[in-house]
Amino acid sequence: MRLLRPEPLTRDAFRPFGEVIEMEGSAHYTINQGFTERFNDVCFVDVAPEGGATNVSLFLSQPREAPIAIKLMERHPLGSQAFVPLQDRPWLVLVAVDAHDFASYRAFTATGRQGVNYARNTWHHPLLVLDAESRFLIIDRKGPGNNLEEVWFKEGEVFAVTP
Repeated sequence: MRLLRPEPLTRDAFRPFGEVIEMEGSAHYTINQGFTERFNDVCFVDVAPEGGATNVSLFLSQPREAPIAIKLMERHPLGSQAFVPLQDRPWLVLVAVDAHDFASYRAFTATGRQGVNYARNTWHHPLLVLDAESRFLIIDRKGPGNNLEEVWFKEGEVFAVTP
C-alpha cells in the first residue's frame, strides 16, 4: 500500500490549495481598551456563486485508526470551506491537485493553533483528527446548487496516511 507522510503546515506549502488560518504572521491591532488583539482577514470566505450564503457550524470528530486508509476525496465547486480547531491539538490535512493522481497529493500536520480554508474546487479529505472529541468551527456554503463532489477509490487505489 502506498503511504503518504505529512509535512508541517505552512502558508507557502499550502498556498496552491487555499489559506492557512493562524495568528502568526497575520496583520493585527489592539482593541477593547488594550485587552484584545484583533486579527482581521485571516481567510477569504468564498460562498456567493449561485446564490450561496455563509454557514457557520461546529463539528465534533473522532480519530481514525492509524495508518489512516484514504478511500475518498471531496471538493466543493461552489464555495470555500474553512476548518478552525477549537482546542490546541495537532490534526491532519490531506489535499490534492487531482484526486486521480497520487503524485499531486500533499499531507500536512496542522498545529491546534492553525486552521485551513480550502479554496473552491480544492480536492481534500474529510476532517482527519488525531484525538477523540476534537471540536472544529466550520465556515462554508449553504444554499442552492450541488456543492459536493466525491471520488471514491477502488480497493487497489486506496492508500494510507500515517500521523
